[in-house]
Amino acid sequence: MGLVSVAEILADAKARSYAVGAFNLNNMEILQAIIGAAEAERSPVILQASQGGIAYAGLEYIAAMAKVAAEKATVPVALNLDHGTSFEQAVRCIRHGFSAVMIDGSHHPYSENVSICQRVVAAAHAVGVSVEGELGRIGGTEDDISVDEKDAMLADPNEVVSFVAETDVDCLAVAIGTAHGVYHGEPKLDFERLAKIRSLVEIPLVLHGASGVSDEDIKQAIARGICKINIDTELRQAFSGAVRGELAADPSQIDPRKLLGPARSAMEEVVREKLRLFGSSQKA
Repeated sequence: MGLVSVAEILADAKARSYAVGAFNLNNMEILQAIIGAAEAERSPVILQASQGGIAYAGLEYIAAMAKVAAEKATVPVALNLDHGTSFEQAVRCIRHGFSAVMIDGSHHPYSENVSICQRVVAAAHAVGVSVEGELGRIGGTEDDISVDEKDAMLADPNEVVSFVAETDVDCLAVAIGTAHGVYHGEPKLDFERLAKIRSLVEIPLVLHGASGVSDEDIKQAIARGICKINIDTELRQAFSGAVRGELAADPSQIDPRKLLGPARSAMEEVVREKLRLFGSSQKA
């Protein structure tokens, strides 16, 4: 089928009131788990590569693996840069075939966030690549991006309106109380804020830091306009848990296939559960 843009995938999600899972990949087994789950559930899916994932696997390897997976897949697949922090990085990903990029200028003042998003949108839209922006600051740590809890900020609905109008981004991540990484307490999502934002703008909204958020809160977020949901930590937990289990059962095991095969299966089951929860199963 080949890679499609995130904008194309989310247009259907918004129209039919479901969300699409966006899962981070760092190696072949993670990629196979995501695609295997999407095929089994007949669901569209978004592959994501963070700065850490790109540094680990290499941009060329990430792009090549994703392209092969999308070409073989019978469901819509997009490849998105997750939390890009510069215009130059976004352009490199576009040149390597990414079908979407996220530019995260949320750590800059509002005017600088707008400016960098405008530059990325101009370059991306010229070649049919969609762009995700972010407003508010999501706490926690994702690879080498870390935001202390005291520095996290919720998205201002009034800024959302002007930001969307000024940047022409295709979708927008809004900070409503989630955090990256492992939660050390129960996340408190501001659904009233989310509903207000949904009433003011038409573009699809994105929820970051969704690993560990309760199923009920996920459903409420989708009902209030979330169309894309990012998951990474729960895949890491499934991966590492399966590998530890195999080594505990047989400490002498040295065959990577015997370790990574069960890890792939564990991750695929997590992705399948998320796709069903998000309502994207049987939507491809």
